[in-house]
Amino acid sequence: MIPMMEAMMIPGGPKPGGPYSHVVRAGDFLFVSGQIPRNPDTQEFEFTGIERQTTLVLENIRRILAGCGASPADVVRCNVFLSDPGDFQAMNEVYSAFFGEHKPARTTVGVSFVRPEMKIEIDCIAYRPQA
Repeated sequence: MIPMMEAMMIPGGPKPGGPYSHVVRAGDFLFVSGQIPRNPDTQEFEFTGIERQTTLVLENIRRILAGCGASPADVVRCNVFLSDPGDFQAMNEVYSAFFGEHKPARTTVGVSFVRPEMKIEIDCIAYRPQA
């Protein structure tokens, strides 16, 4: 049996750069699309250092999850894409502070982005039973 699916756009979330939703709920799972360093308040990219870009990406994820009644504590898996594997340590410090004692499963890979000034993208899966 296929669970009911609902594609959602979260008010106040960052504007997607393509034909996709912020998040898709499938049963009790939330699949958050890859987030990039776009400031949701200005809708502008912030191509700064890896620490700021990571913070923006994770705050976008937090905002999207909150719009679904979830939080970072509900995240079960993350995929982290870095343009420069040398940024791993700095990204990991921000990531670790964001999740605290909660440790979702994670994969981190090096990739080449269309926009070379973009250093990071993160997507995630959260588990949040529907009320």
